[in-house]
Amino acid sequence: MEGIGGDANSPMAPLAKWKAEFSRVFQFYLDKSTPLPVHRWLGTLAVAAIYVLRVYYLQGFYIISYGLGIYILNLLIGFLSPKVDPELEALDGASLPTKESDEFRPFIRRLPEFKFWYAITKAFIVAFLMTFFSLFDVPVFWPILLCYWIVLFALTMKRQIMHMIKYKYVPFNIGKQKYGGKKSSAAGGSPSHRG
Repeated sequence: MEGIGGDANSPMAPLAKWKAEFSRVFQFYLDKSTPLPVHRWLGTLAVAAIYVLRVYYLQGFYIISYGLGIYILNLLIGFLSPKVDPELEALDGASLPTKESDEFRPFIRRLPEFKFWYAITKAFIVAFLMTFFSLFDVPVFWPILLCYWIVLFALTMKRQIMHMIKYKYVPFNIGKQKYGGKKSSAAGGSPSHRG
């Protein structure tokens, strides 16, 4: 009687083994790239440049580019938004401070940077692959799509910036804050030794 796991001699067994091995290796390199955000974003910039050059030279696939732009805008909103939105969810321990007397709580993104990068990179790769199929090359007047996307971007960013101002949060770290510590007195010695 066959085992529940399936027959090892089936034609799908090598494919499943290869898929599992590929998945393991892919995850290994993905994990290694986690502490290297500059390298990751440079790689994504290269992928985006290849996509843009392909669309430019083919003079088509503007619908794919428009869809990609809308998707990236959606990801950007998730990246800039707090995990717990004070307007939508009941205030709990993870909410943003709204008054000066409120305790400081760190900004936690709805979409973390790594997932933001990974989704954008996948989106550019999928869009690039879609340019190989003429089915997706729908003839459109691209300046209208571009104008519509710019208006949509401006309105969305205005709403997001107003939300940031209203709830007093900044979704970016400028780096680790450095404190000067105690300043030594210029006269030398401690205040108790002064006459």
